[in-house]
Amino acid sequence: MVVTESERLTLRHALPDDVVAMRTVFGDAEVMRYGDGPKSDRWVVSWITQMNHSYREHGYGLWVVTFKPSGLPIGYCGLTWFPSINGQPEVEVGYRFARKHWGFGYATESAIAVRDYSYIDLGLNRLIAIIDPENRRSIRVAEKLGMQYEGDVMLPGYSHADSVYACHR
Repeated sequence: MVVTESERLTLRHALPDDVVAMRTVFGDAEVMRYGDGPKSDRWVVSWITQMNHSYREHGYGLWVVTFKPSGLPIGYCGLTWFPSINGQPEVEVGYRFARKHWGFGYATESAIAVRDYSYIDLGLNRLIAIIDPENRRSIRVAEKLGMQYEGDVMLPGYSHADSVYACHR
């Protein structure tokens, strides 16, 4: 199911057939450098299952981003609900793309589409991004969304604090 589009990209629900394409995202150590490391195909299958559960439970999740001219998946972008970030529930916009698709503005383009969709279609008033402070590329995307640094958060299972950026409708 298509959720939203931009000029060059389509954001849609994750499908079982996306495992191979998403391997170029989740299985690449450089792409996963600021996350919790590369993942197996089995993990990707679990991720797709989790996203489909999130779509049903919250009405959103992380969506597969496809490049319109080819229809091929190039990464993901979407929304994740957190029950408590520094003591309050939050919705995060997140994005990650296969390395060969870096530098073309896809992260910014898809994140803007998700931001607008979250405000207009979902009625959200605030979004955050949780970013490793060394991840300059991701910080630039957040700033292009109109996000500003708000502080730090220590997420369970991580050995360092991440930066929280936020924007409001």
